[in-house]
Amino acid sequence: MTDFITVADVDASLGPGWAGAGDPVLAVTMANAWLTAKIKRAVPDPAPAEIKTAGAQVAKEAAAGKLYTSTQKEVQSKTVSAQSGTSVSKTYVAGSADQSAGVNFALALLAPWITRSGVMMLKRV
Repeated sequence: MTDFITVADVDASLGPGWAGAGDPVLAVTMANAWLTAKIKRAVPDPAPAEIKTAGAQVAKEAAAGKLYTSTQKEVQSKTVSAQSGTSVSKTYVAGSADQSAGVNFALALLAPWITRSGVMMLKRV
């Protein structure tokens, strides 16, 4: 796991008391694990401000117990129409939950690092 943010980074971004009754160290650890799972590209050192801001938002969600919850968000069915007036619809399994505003904001900030580049290096054996 990569350490993108620290408790001090989150304190500087959100101010003291951001964790409320939650454990700030555990929340930052969970945020770093979440960021490590999401980011697919190399990140310069030190981490860019966007990643630190995203990490702070995710740490706040983790401290509130909203980051890793015990609900399922699996697609039950997906329909795609390739005719004029193209439409896409998804049906989720029972018990699925929406993502919080903080997680959606973090995903938007991380967009440049989430998608992999289109170049793949292959080695002939």
